[in-house]
Amino acid sequence: MPRFGTVFWTPGNHELWTTSADGLRGEAKYAALVRVCREHGVVTPEDDYRTWSVAGETVAIAPTFVLYDYSFRPDDVPAAEAVAWAREAGLVCADEQVLHPDPHPSRADWCAARLATTEPRLAAAASRHPLVIVNHFPLRRDQLRLRRIPRFSIWCGTTRTEDWHTRFRARVVVSGHQHVRWTEWRDGTRFEEVALGYPRDWRAEKGIAHYLREILPGPSEPHAEPRYHG
Repeated sequence: MPRFGTVFWTPGNHELWTTSADGLRGEAKYAALVRVCREHGVVTPEDDYRTWSVAGETVAIAPTFVLYDYSFRPDDVPAAEAVAWAREAGLVCADEQVLHPDPHPSRADWCAARLATTEPRLAAAASRHPLVIVNHFPLRRDQLRLRRIPRFSIWCGTTRTEDWHTRFRARVVVSGHQHVRWTEWRDGTRFEEVALGYPRDWRAEKGIAHYLREILPGPSEPHAEPRYHG
């Protein structure tokens, strides 16, 4: 911590898993993680958004947590059959066993509750400053890179965030769920997938500088095709 001015945190699915170490489930698990972060001065999705000025512009940095609701699926697959559809391809995310939505009836219901809490805060912040939105899960289904496991898409986000970058004046959107690092522009907004992935995905000989991404000011020239960062 002493080497960083400010640390921001937003949970991914793994952090929310219930383990034998603590036994906490759902919102209780999330609340416990938020408490630990605050004890160390880390900014969470439950805290006020911080502002930062760079290149003559002030932006608000918005860490968010909205989970997923199985809506990243084909139109002809009913929501109730989404997990079975993925299972047909031999896919079942571990979340189905260890990411509990308590006290909500389902993960989709928890996602809806998080959206209801988060969107008004983003709207209020965007009325004052452009945003940097940071969310573990990608905001848009059309930005998924799941070539080997396309049906894993149902555990990757919600269609209800697909217009956030324009609705909330995002300068940059940062995500990290896919383990494929890339940069892409949409509607004048830069999207950065920054996941380090698993140790098997790292190239130690490239050094840490290869894996760091400058969010702002960052690259200013949009490119027609995504840039991949191996």
